[in-house]
Amino acid sequence: MNDRNYSIYCVGGAVRDELLGLPVQDRDWVVVGATPEQMEVAGYRPVGKDFPVFLHPETHEEYALARTERKTARGYKGFDVYAAPDVTLEQDLSRRDFTVNAIARADDGTLIDPYHGRGDLQAGVLRHVSAAFSEDPVRILRGARFVARFGFSIAPETLLLMREMVQNGEVDALVPERVWQELSRGLMERYPSRFLTTLRECGALQKILPEVDALFGVPQPPQYHPEIDCGIHTMMVLDDAAKHELPLAVRFAALMHDLGKATTPKDILPRHIGHEARSVDLLKQLCERLRVPADCRDLGLLVARYHGDIHKAPQLRADTIVRMFNSCDAWRKPQRFRQLLEACASDARGRTGHEQDDYPQADYMLSMLLAAQSVNAGEIAAQCTDKTRIAEAVMASRVEAVSLAMKKHI
Repeated sequence: MNDRNYSIYCVGGAVRDELLGLPVQDRDWVVVGATPEQMEVAGYRPVGKDFPVFLHPETHEEYALARTERKTARGYKGFDVYAAPDVTLEQDLSRRDFTVNAIARADDGTLIDPYHGRGDLQAGVLRHVSAAFSEDPVRILRGARFVARFGFSIAPETLLLMREMVQNGEVDALVPERVWQELSRGLMERYPSRFLTTLRECGALQKILPEVDALFGVPQPPQYHPEIDCGIHTMMVLDDAAKHELPLAVRFAALMHDLGKATTPKDILPRHIGHEARSVDLLKQLCERLRVPADCRDLGLLVARYHGDIHKAPQLRADTIVRMFNSCDAWRKPQRFRQLLEACASDARGRTGHEQDDYPQADYMLSMLLAAQSVNAGEIAAQCTDKTRIAEAVMASRVEAVSLAMKKHI
């Protein structure tokens, strides 16, 4: 727009990432001094439902009119928005979450930083802009995600405010879809464990993922480095999955693989006995509550159920291995089975002193799968005179193939 009544500023994450020397994926813009009608005349297409947002006619980037917000109800949707030409840039920036996200850049490159975000960027600190931070519980999740992405710390006064928000019940208003959205993004950050530990530090983890929160303080079985508890171990497993750049489903499974260890009665030792079945039950409930996508849910359940068996793969009988392949539908979904093995490898490495270990169980199980896949089920079905026994015959042939493969492996 060329009309000098308008001022356009690049704001938020794009400015932050430029200052950090990071690549910029998307740019957001704020327009100060314009009306919706003037934006449309200039060729911008309106797309905002709750407040005036427009798409640039050529770049299709979002341009929002400067606005203020007033809290009207609990949760992250309870706001009245005021957008008008008299709203200043400083007022618009004041409603943002953290000072590092409240920096604007004018067309000539000048930075407008009324809340000293550049200083916090240099110090690696996330600090809330104003008390309005407490009006939106999603900001707790976003803050934890930024910690996981950048390795920043939370300013003490901001952490205190986050704790007060949890205590006041703001987090309880979060809907499952939004929790999953932020959780899935947090798991894909560089240091995903910091997403969870930040939530735990302010008390939000117990509200959002009580099954994971309950793992902290639970001792590991004696053979698994009891100096770290189940919560710390789980964080190490998750970070290992991130270190190896594994996909979301594997990271989710890594986080959820041991939930049952927190529910073992204290008079039952060792605590890990039977925890796989409890983990499966807890994870089913969690996935239903958060409406977790099927690919993450299904892999998570397989890892919770089978990681203990896969760790001792060379000790398993051939028929046990084939039944595992059946249960995992490894015939039709071999890639998912490989992801199961990747999650198990991260679990094995998620212990002090074992971070660089190889995981030979993965190659072993893949070689057993290859042997079982060599069986021609269609040919066996065609030759089987009693059609009611086809499945039994295929199973027997696969067990025999795996048995031979096990002997060669020795």
